[in-house]
Amino acid sequence: MPEMPEVEGLVEFLRGRLAGLRVDKATVSAINALKTYSPPLTDLVGAQVTGVERHGKFVDIATDGGIHLVFHLAKAGWLRWYDALPTTLIKPGKTPIALRVGFDDGSGFDLTEAGTKKSLAVYAVTDPAEVTGIARLGPDPLDDDFGRAEFGALLTGRRTQIKGVLRDQSIIAGVGNAYSDDILHAAKMSPYALAATLTDDEVDRLFTAMTTTLTEAIEAARGKPPAELKDAKRRGMRVHGRRGEACPVCGDEVRSVFFADNSLEYCPTCQTGGKLLADRRLSRLLK
Repeated sequence: MPEMPEVEGLVEFLRGRLAGLRVDKATVSAINALKTYSPPLTDLVGAQVTGVERHGKFVDIATDGGIHLVFHLAKAGWLRWYDALPTTLIKPGKTPIALRVGFDDGSGFDLTEAGTKKSLAVYAVTDPAEVTGIARLGPDPLDDDFGRAEFGALLTGRRTQIKGVLRDQSIIAGVGNAYSDDILHAAKMSPYALAATLTDDEVDRLFTAMTTTLTEAIEAARGKPPAELKDAKRRGMRVHGRRGEACPVCGDEVRSVFFADNSLEYCPTCQTGGKLLADRRLSRLLK
């Protein structure tokens, strides 16, 4: 799933290429991906792009017509950029392409989604806050006005596992399954630790790990075209997606805990005092 660093990389890429261009076409081929009906997506045609912004994991393309094209790539979505947009006909139901957008210089992009579980979402709105997912977002962890004190306040009283807190978009915007694993590894903290029980020193360590991990990942994504962002993310992961490999800090084996549709990765030596985490359904550490 694309998370804040990859989405920020996409936003910077699109911002550098779309400014001043006019929308030439906007075609939905997966009707379930379009979550709004007013204004119609066709109203984007002829509008000039005035900016591209990120809200958590959402991309927001603003136009001078007062319409924003907003999309969320969900778990299996991605953006495919073309300097020369293909002219081939898109056949609904026969392609992974959910949306095709073209511009007056001949360039454009497709939003694609792999797999059978379709979660990619596209919106045409006059205000990004009309998108429920954006309206409910918590603070961006790299905002200038979000510091250690604000972070600590968010954790106070939350008797929720810290892994879940980091992934909850209504608490902190932009962090998902992958970066929460790496943040917790950098903080030397169990994903099952309860947020409300963290000491001041642990909150300090977690805040530093979060801001450092995300900042470094954004720097790694910066300047890369969309086709290279996924591989850059995989190369940069310390424990996420590295089950069975050696921890880059201590050399212990990276372990996994599996859930219905995803998993978490961690290092027992660095994060849990050498204990192996049980499946979350048991909600305890194996003895």
